[in-house]
Amino acid sequence: MRDTPDEDGTTREGDEEVARPAGLPVGEVVDLTPPAQVAREALNRARAAARAKGIRPGQPSRRVLADPPPSTGARPGGRDPQTFGAVVQRLLHERGWVQDVSVGGVIGRWREVVGDQVADHCEPETFEDKVLVVRADSTAWATQVRLLTPRLLERLAQEVGEGVVETVTVLGPTGPSFRRGPKSVRGRGPRDTFG
Repeated sequence: MRDTPDEDGTTREGDEEVARPAGLPVGEVVDLTPPAQVAREALNRARAAARAKGIRPGQPSRRVLADPPPSTGARPGGRDPQTFGAVVQRLLHERGWVQDVSVGGVIGRWREVVGDQVADHCEPETFEDKVLVVRADSTAWATQVRLLTPRLLERLAQEVGEGVVETVTVLGPTGPSFRRGPKSVRGRGPRDTFG
């Protein structure tokens, strides 16, 4: 029931009549609970509600996500959708291919790693057992790259990690092979006939 003032300034609360001078706020006439006590009572109610739920102060909160990740059942499982990057990362770690793939990335970015001048004259061929094989287009460049091998190993260690590439083998250009083709000889070829 709403309090309504009469003509003489009195207010009715329920069936009781309360005298209140006209123009004074209700808070000055009625005794209000102090704010500190209201806050204390609210804190005590919150603590009691937390105890009822089994929550204790100092424990990590078990927050329920507003938008839980999709799953096929009660818990996430192996059949749930996963990102392609996460699947590839797991596959690389399971198979032990992380180092090979990182070296493959360096071979793909060879020009950025070694610079334009060296990349114009030599290119990587293979990487096996921590040995990188590089082929130069001339013997002069093969010699030059052999002299630059310590710096090249330092640069590769920065790119792929320490100990992934331990040796760089530099090969010179290959000459034409006469084992096959129009200039090859069938059979054992010309041999010494004395025997």
